[in-house]
Amino acid sequence: MSTIPSLLVPSVRRLLAIATLATLGCASAIAAPQSSEPAGDFLAGHIDRSVDPGVDFFQYANGGWFKRNPIPASEASWGIGNVVMEQLYASLRQINETAAASAQAANSDQQKISDFWSTAMDTAKAEQQGVHPLDAELARIAAVKNARDAVDVAFAQQPLHTGALFGVAVFQDERASDVMAVHLSQDGLGLPDREFYFSKDKSVARIRQQYLLHIGRTLALLGGNKANAAAAAGKVMAFETALARLSRKLEDLRDPVANYHKMTPAEVQAQLTPSIDWPTQLATLQMRTDTVVVGQPEFFSGLEKLLAATPVAVLQDYLRYHLVDAYAAFLNKAFDDEHFSFANVVLSGQKTPRPRWKRVLDAQDKAMGMALGRLFVQEHFPESSKRRYTEMVEAIRTAYLERIDALDWMSEETKARARTKLAGITRKVGYPEQWKDYSTLVIGRDSYAANMMSASRWNYAQTVGKLGKPVDRSEWDMNPQTYNAYYNPSNNEIVLPAAIFLINGVKDAEVDDAVAYGYAGATTIGHEITHGFDDQGRQFDAAGNLTDWWTADDARQFGQRADLMVAQFNSYQPFPGMHINGKAALGENIADYGGALLGLQAFKKTEQYKQGKTIGGLTPTQRYFLGYALGWMNQTRDEALRQHLLSDVHAPSKWRVLGPLSNLPEFHEAFGIKPGQPMYRAPAERVRIW
Repeated sequence: MSTIPSLLVPSVRRLLAIATLATLGCASAIAAPQSSEPAGDFLAGHIDRSVDPGVDFFQYANGGWFKRNPIPASEASWGIGNVVMEQLYASLRQINETAAASAQAANSDQQKISDFWSTAMDTAKAEQQGVHPLDAELARIAAVKNARDAVDVAFAQQPLHTGALFGVAVFQDERASDVMAVHLSQDGLGLPDREFYFSKDKSVARIRQQYLLHIGRTLALLGGNKANAAAAAGKVMAFETALARLSRKLEDLRDPVANYHKMTPAEVQAQLTPSIDWPTQLATLQMRTDTVVVGQPEFFSGLEKLLAATPVAVLQDYLRYHLVDAYAAFLNKAFDDEHFSFANVVLSGQKTPRPRWKRVLDAQDKAMGMALGRLFVQEHFPESSKRRYTEMVEAIRTAYLERIDALDWMSEETKARARTKLAGITRKVGYPEQWKDYSTLVIGRDSYAANMMSASRWNYAQTVGKLGKPVDRSEWDMNPQTYNAYYNPSNNEIVLPAAIFLINGVKDAEVDDAVAYGYAGATTIGHEITHGFDDQGRQFDAAGNLTDWWTADDARQFGQRADLMVAQFNSYQPFPGMHINGKAALGENIADYGGALLGLQAFKKTEQYKQGKTIGGLTPTQRYFLGYALGWMNQTRDEALRQHLLSDVHAPSKWRVLGPLSNLPEFHEAFGIKPGQPMYRAPAERVRIW
C-alpha cells in the first residue's frame, strides 16, 4: 500500500529516459526539410517510419524502439525508462555491496544499508526461517475469539500496512492544510479494485477464479489441509466481495468534497460502528485526536453489520491471508513463489521473476529510500541539471500565467484567484534540502521480513508523530531516485525527484530544448502544475485548503469543457468492449493536456524554436511532440493493461499520447494530420480548457 495520501497526485510517468539508438534508414513518413545535422540522432532512432503519424502517433514516435526492445520475460511492461532503471540499479547495487563489504559504524545509515542488503540476499537463511518471522503476528490472529478481537488485530497491524478491513492514516486536513488529521478510509480488498469483484468481462472472471485458488494455496502453506484451505478461501473471497460491495467506485473516490466527513471519534462509534471503540483504538496507535476525517461513512456502517454476520474462523483466515500476502515476498521461496504466481503472473503477465537483487533494491527503496537517495544524487544529479529544470519550472509557470490571462471563458474574479494560486505553487526539484533522519530506525540481521516490518512500523510512527505539530512543508513523499513526480494540493506544491530527469546514454547538456521541454517540461513539470487546476486540484485554494474559489458560472464552464474530455477518453477501447474510464482518469488527462500546452508555449520562447533548425530531419516543433511521446514510451502486457484499466486513475501510456495531442492545433500542423485520419479531431470537437 502506498504511504502517500490519496489526494497527492503522482504523475506516474513511467521511467522517463532517452537511449542512444541507431537511426532507422527508412524514408520519413512526413514532409520535413532535410537536416544538415549528422545521422544518428537519438530521438529519430525511436521512430517507426512505416507508420503514418496521422494514424497512430504513439506507434510512429516509439515503434522503432519497441521493435528492438521486446518486453523481457521478467517484466509486465517495458519502456525506454527501464534502460535508465538498469543504470540506477547497477549504481544502487554498488552502494549496497560496498557497504556490506566492511564493518560499518553501529546505527549509521551505512550499517543499515549493509544489514538490510546482506539479510535480504541471504536466501539460505530465509529458507531456514520459513514463515517464522511472522509468528508473533500469526499468534495474535490465532487468539481472536470474536469480531472485536479481529478489529483489534486490524488496528494493531495498521503500521504493517497489511490492508486489512480499513485504513487509518495521518495527513493534512483537506479543509485546514496547516493541521495534520487522522483519516479513516475504505480498504481491505486483496484484488486491485472493487470492479475486479464484479466485472462480467471473461478475463476478469478468470482472475477471480485464480485469486480464489491463490488464497487457498497461501493458507495451505501455513500448514493447513489443502481441502480445508480451499474451503476457507471461498469464505474469505465471499467476505472480500461483501467489502467490495460496500466500497465506492474508483471515480467516486476522486471527489474531495464527497470523501470528506469530519467527525469526533465518539461520533464515528455512535453513528457508524457501535462495536468499535474509536477513541481507545486510536489512542493505542498514538493517535490522540478530537476529530477524524471519514472518507466513506457508508463503508464503515456496512462493515459493522458485516463483521457481526461473519464467523470468527473466516475473519481469522482473512487476517492470516492479508498478513502473509503482504510479506510473502520477504519470506522463503514457497511463499515468494506463490505470491509471484498471482500478483505478477496472473495480474501482470510476467513470465519469470526479476533477479532477487533488483527486488531487494525495490524493497529497500520503500523501507529507507532517502538514505540511498543522498548518495544517489551526488553521482547522478549535478547542480547544472537542478538549475536547468528549476528554470524550466519558472518558464512553464509563466506560460500558464499567459494562458490564464488569455482565457475567454473565465471571469476576472476567478482569474485573479487562479493567478494567486499559480504564483504560490512551491517547486521542489531534485532532492530535499533536509534529509530524513533514520537514527531511530532499527535494521538488523534477524530476517528480511523483520527488517521490512521494522521499517513499516517506523515509517508509520513517523507519520503519526506529526499529529499536533506544525505541518512540515519542506518534507518530500518521494525519494530522489524515484521515477515519478507529484502535486500535493494541501501544500500547493510540485515535487520533481532527480530521477525523473535522467537521460540514459545522453548527457543532460546534450539534450536539445525541444526534447527537454517535451519530455520533462510537458509530461512532468507542466503536468504537475496543471494538477493544481484539474477537476480535483482546482477545488483547493492557494493555501492548500478545500475551498470553492470559483464563481458558479466559471465552475460550470470548466465542467462543460471537462465533460468533453471524459467523453473523448470513454470512446477509447484498448480491448474490445473494455473502455478507458474517462471520469476516473479525468484529472490525469487534464494534466496531460495542460502539460502539453504549457510545455509548447514555454518552448516557443527558446532560441531553438526561434531559429527553426532541424535535427535528424525533424523541425523543433516535431521534436517537441516526439519528446512528449518519449515520456510515455512504454509497452505493456495484456494482463497488466487490463489491471490498469480497472484500477488506475491514469489512462494507459498510448492514450496519454494520442488523447492530449489530438486536441492541439500545433500538433495537427506539425505532422500534417488530415481529416479522416484517426489522430484528427475537428476543431469544434477539440477539448479547450487552458
